[in-house]
Amino acid sequence: MNPAASALPAVPADALAGRTVLVTGAHGGLGAEAAKACARAGATVVLLGRRVPKLNRVYDAVKALGPEPALYPLDLAGADPADYAELAAKVAAELGGLHGLLHCAAEFNGLAPLEATAPEAFVRNLHVNLTAPWLLTQACLPWLRKAADSAVVFVTDEPARVGKAYWGAYGLSKLALGHLVAQLSAETDQTAVRVSGLEPGPMRTDLRARAYADEAQLRVPGPASYAPACVHLLSAAGRDLRGQVWAPRVPA
Repeated sequence: MNPAASALPAVPADALAGRTVLVTGAHGGLGAEAAKACARAGATVVLLGRRVPKLNRVYDAVKALGPEPALYPLDLAGADPADYAELAAKVAAELGGLHGLLHCAAEFNGLAPLEATAPEAFVRNLHVNLTAPWLLTQACLPWLRKAADSAVVFVTDEPARVGKAYWGAYGLSKLALGHLVAQLSAETDQTAVRVSGLEPGPMRTDLRARAYADEAQLRVPGPASYAPACVHLLSAAGRDLRGQVWAPRVPA
């Protein structure tokens, strides 16, 4: 699937007003910036991640920008479907519904040959990057359908890059996410739930540094550059990108 490529439109200040948005990997580079952007746009943000001290720092930043967020510490690698069902029901009950799910959590240990990858690392990468996002989405869909308009956004990666040698289970899972977007969107196209993907370009994040340690970091945009794209896809304005993987152009 060729991602839609277009310039990033302006995001209205109230694009997510009255909405509850769950962000996974909320203490990571893109997750934290997206959470802050969602709060600025009026959303009540549920911050999900496994590193509580980092989540607390993001919580403080998000609280200063919009509605008071909610913290939900959870390790995707160890959670099971019952945990996801409990999470979805709790968010919907306590925050008045669920309107958006943004998958920013990612697991990547660095470039390595498949043959040299430990089995447990391979399985963990596949789970955190693909299986867990789907299981969480599956648990959230009944609640997302109750909203007049809702969105699920999967953060993908450039297929031409991560499909090459040494990208391992991370690359395989990100390739699969692109297909998941198309399949799930086709299955929900008659509902209020919009499914789409976001393919950011190079970003200054810890994950990218594991593959490009010698990169000239200052010439690569920070994750904040792509946060407005997350808001756009989560808002009603993202309906034109339903079923697509979007690769927005941002200033360097």
